[in-house]
Amino acid sequence: MTLKSRRNFLKTMGVGSAMLAFPILARSAVKTEPLVRHLAFDNLHTGEKLAVTYFENGRYIPEALSEVNYLLRDYRTGDKHPMDTGLLDLLHDVQARLDVNKPFQVISGYRSPKTNAMLHKNTRGVAKKSLHMQGKAIDICLEGVDLKAIRDMALLLGRGGVGYYPTGFVHLDTGKVRSW
Repeated sequence: MTLKSRRNFLKTMGVGSAMLAFPILARSAVKTEPLVRHLAFDNLHTGEKLAVTYFENGRYIPEALSEVNYLLRDYRTGDKHPMDTGLLDLLHDVQARLDVNKPFQVISGYRSPKTNAMLHKNTRGVAKKSLHMQGKAIDICLEGVDLKAIRDMALLLGRGGVGYYPTGFVHLDTGKVRSW
């Protein structure tokens, strides 16, 4: 075998080996996403409950998102706003990783600018430009689940802001990664 043909042989073997190995490597690196995503909510202010499949077969379900938007509306004004699907996915992932199958108890979902201004004026810790006004934040708890566990899981996921209020709820949002 000549030097040139030996090089070609080795190149071919190297490329062939890489091609054989690549699918194995690619499969091991692929993260499997759930084909169906469910959420359940219990709005503590209105008493309304919702259990819904909001994502199926690779797409968000518009009718389900409308139901979520209604349940998470500003209960003071009745104003609705589209909730960020990234926030819904974050809730889904927190719940799945905690291995809990209970509804999220909702303290606050969407807040109208009017409600947020009133809360900012009268309540310590309410941001003037809260992400609640963009449908990108929610204050929740899960019955029977320690708030620290919810906080810690959300921090571990690292997909937005996490506020810990030990006397009542955890704030989750899809803004910058930060915690308080």
